[in-house]
Amino acid sequence: MERTPRIAVLIPCYNEEAAIQKVVYDFRAVLPYATIYVYDNNSSDNTVEFARQASAVVRHETLQGKGHVVRRMFADVEADIYVLVDGDDTYDAGVAPRLIEMLLDERLDMVNVAREKNVTAAFRTGHRIGNVVLTNLVRAIFGDRLRDMLSGYRIFSRRFVKSFPALSHGFEIETELTVHALELNMPTREQIAPYKERPEGSASKLNTIRDGFVILRTILFLVKEERPLAFFGSLGILLFLVSIGLGWPIVTEFLRTGLVPRFPTAILATGIALIASLSITCGLILDTVTHGRLEARRLHYLAMPWLGQETQPQASASTE
Repeated sequence: MERTPRIAVLIPCYNEEAAIQKVVYDFRAVLPYATIYVYDNNSSDNTVEFARQASAVVRHETLQGKGHVVRRMFADVEADIYVLVDGDDTYDAGVAPRLIEMLLDERLDMVNVAREKNVTAAFRTGHRIGNVVLTNLVRAIFGDRLRDMLSGYRIFSRRFVKSFPALSHGFEIETELTVHALELNMPTREQIAPYKERPEGSASKLNTIRDGFVILRTILFLVKEERPLAFFGSLGILLFLVSIGLGWPIVTEFLRTGLVPRFPTAILATGIALIASLSITCGLILDTVTHGRLEARRLHYLAMPWLGQETQPQASASTE
C-alpha cells in the first residue's frame, strides 16, 4: 500500500523566545503536512509559551545540553523523514522541500546543510575558524565528504535516526552525527544554503573556546573508538621516539666504553619502550574488535527500513 512519508521537524530549544515562533511558522509554510516538534531544554524565558502559540508540539528534556535533547527526540519521535534544525532562525526553511526531495530521489540517509559564510555577524570569526579546523580534522581522519561538520540543519532518513547511538551531551552532537554517517558509509550529500544573523534578542549559546575543546575531545574519543590502531599506534611510535632519545646516548657510551653510566635513565628508556610495544599491541587487538563492532553496527543499520515499510521513495517531498 502506497503512502506519503511522514515528516517530522525537530527543533531543540534553549531560551529562543525571540526566534521560535518564526522558525515554526516558516517550516509550517513550506512543509504544511509535517509535524513540528519543539523540545525545550529548561528555558527560563517564554520559549515554551511562544512555541505553543505557534501550534508546535512542545516536549521537554531536563538533562541540559543539545546532545541530550537530540537523543530524546530521536528516541521519541516516529517518522519517515526527520528535519533537524536549530531554533534560532539562522537557517533557511525554504530549502527544506528541495532537500527532502533530494533525499527521496537519491535514497540518501543524510543531507547536511552547509552554511554560507558571507554574513560575518551570523558566523563570527572565532566560530568560523574553529569550524574549519575541526571539520578539516574530521575530514582527514574519517573521510572528505562534508565541509561544514558543525551545521545545525540536517535532513535524515528513518534508518539513520533509529541506528544512531547518540552518546554526546552538548554541541559535540554534530560531530557524532557526522562520524556516524562517515563510519557506516551512508549515502550522504551536502548542500550550501543561506545563513543569516540571529534576530534581535537572541544570543548564541556556543562558547567558541570551551565548546571547541569539548568538540576536539569528542573527536579524539571517536578516533580512539573508531581508529584504535591509528590512535594507539601513533602513541606507541611517539613513546618509541622518546625511548630512543633517552637510550641512544647510553647505548653509544656502552659501545664505546663498555659501561652504563646512567643506569636509571637506561631503565626508564627500557620501560618506555615496553609501554610503546604494549600500546601498539593494544591498537592491533582493538582494531580487530572495532572491525567486528562496525560490522554489527552496519548490519543493524541495514536492518532498519530506509523510510517506513510502506513508504514509496517516489513520493514528492515538495507537497509535504
